[in-house]
Amino acid sequence: MRRRVLVVDDDSTVSEVVVDYLRRAGFDAESTTDGEQALAVAAVRPPDLTVLDLMLPDMDGIEVCRRLRVARPMPVIMLTALGEESDRVAGFEHGADDYVTKPFSARELVLRIESVLRRVTASPATSTLGDGHLHAGAIEVDVQARRALRSGRELMLTAREFDLLAFLMAHPDRPFSREELMERVWGWTFGDRSTVTVHIRRLREKVEDDPGQPALLTTVWGIGYRLAADE
Repeated sequence: MRRRVLVVDDDSTVSEVVVDYLRRAGFDAESTTDGEQALAVAAVRPPDLTVLDLMLPDMDGIEVCRRLRVARPMPVIMLTALGEESDRVAGFEHGADDYVTKPFSARELVLRIESVLRRVTASPATSTLGDGHLHAGAIEVDVQARRALRSGRELMLTAREFDLLAFLMAHPDRPFSREELMERVWGWTFGDRSTVTVHIRRLREKVEDDPGQPALLTTVWGIGYRLAADE
């Protein structure tokens, strides 16, 4: 079955190029130019993934993302001309699965879409972990149920945050570069390395007693990050 992709962008030229490329890549793609229309289309013909511009004429992409995910959980790729880290953080906080900055290559966007859809089906990080339970200090992860607990209380993690945490917990005390984490956790061989930095920061806010002085998710200077097994 052909995967459905909804493209939401008020720039008709961008939408036409992306939709055409997606169709040639084997997707069932359509586009809308504003948030209200996107929500209406998604309610009638739910997409498998939405490509969503952050700046829309009626409501911003973050609000559209929030409403889409309340109605029906689905992966979302943010598409925007803004490249500041604060914009990426805002998108990720509201459930975006990836972030592509304009100008972009239509081919790269299709590769990102395929990567996200593969991860939804079977995450590279967790598909090799079986049905096990992982523990690190007060943190417990149930891989099969995709649940993470801190001192018995469930953590509200995005899919990408869960995959990153589970992977690091499965490899305690081993440092990984951002490039390694991108490839081994999310199956990417390309992309913005700051995506890893943003997600580490978000995870620290949820699992550390003091995110400013992390004891569990530590930085290995000159290399990347590791999960401290003795915490």
